[in-house]
Amino acid sequence: MLLQIRLQSQFGTKTFPMFRVAITMFCFVISLSVNAQQLPLFTQYRDNQGVLNPASVSSNYFLNEENISIGASYRKQWATLKNSPTTQVLRGEWVMSNNRSFNLLTGGYIMNDQTGPTGFTGLYGRFGAILSEDPEQNGFAVGISLGVVQYRVNVSGLRFHDAGDIEGMTDQQKIYPDAGLGAFYYTQLNSGNGNNDMFYSGISIPQLFGLNLQFKDVNGQFSTKRIQHFYGNAGWIHYLSDESYLEPSVWAKYAPNAPFNADINLKYQMNNVFWLGTGISLGKMFHAETGVVLGEDLDMGGRIKIGYGFDYSFNTFGPFAGTSHEFNLSYSFGNK
Repeated sequence: MLLQIRLQSQFGTKTFPMFRVAITMFCFVISLSVNAQQLPLFTQYRDNQGVLNPASVSSNYFLNEENISIGASYRKQWATLKNSPTTQVLRGEWVMSNNRSFNLLTGGYIMNDQTGPTGFTGLYGRFGAILSEDPEQNGFAVGISLGVVQYRVNVSGLRFHDAGDIEGMTDQQKIYPDAGLGAFYYTQLNSGNGNNDMFYSGISIPQLFGLNLQFKDVNGQFSTKRIQHFYGNAGWIHYLSDESYLEPSVWAKYAPNAPFNADINLKYQMNNVFWLGTGISLGKMFHAETGVVLGEDLDMGGRIKIGYGFDYSFNTFGPFAGTSHEFNLSYSFGNK
């Protein structure tokens, strides 16, 4: 007999509050399979492109010629539910352009994600190349991410049917290597009404290795399965003036045995001072975001962006998942 407890899905399935009740049925099962969130969602996914696609090039570079970007994100998903997913990310990117046909793209990130009793912490380095003689205007990039991930299950936090269960007293963790692969294209449009506009698109598999992580002891086993996710994104930056623009974008997501999902968003940035954005996903989530840009008037040598994202689920089935909140801070500057 196999008991599956679905905590959270990458594609909109909600967390169910019966988790602790279901755990008490542990004595009736030989193995326990936990399907938890494997890769986090992002409302402000443009600022986390380096996490989603190792070949992506930050818009700070091809819009403002700022080839170094660092940032941090914090996300609390489905805030009204107990043990809902929380994610923290630290990231950095460096484009070493030399106006030759091969320009180095590098960086990395640290991600920590926790959903109920399951979680992971990963450390990744990014390595890639932009194939272009004028990378500030256009380019095709390929990249790979390499890292290690610690997967953990806080078994001691679960409540078992039998007091003193050995498995229930022992937290579990395993460390595995990981890798991601991606491609990214961007170009400046130099004709018609789209003069100086930018178009970008990319595809990626942020985790190449599909693993079946087994945790065993004398009382049985439980497992967490990791599957590949396939991402695609595209966007168009349409200038309304020298420093104001509209940016429609889409982030498509697919994983085997899960419904196809996509986020569709529209962002308006005014005079490099602030921005507003809104959107919707096929998983019935409403998105909103806002933020400010600091730096030009403060003579900082770069730009600081402070952003806030908000999600609201309007699914009509299952328990009310509530809202999600995301905070983002980044600093970008040119150092050629």
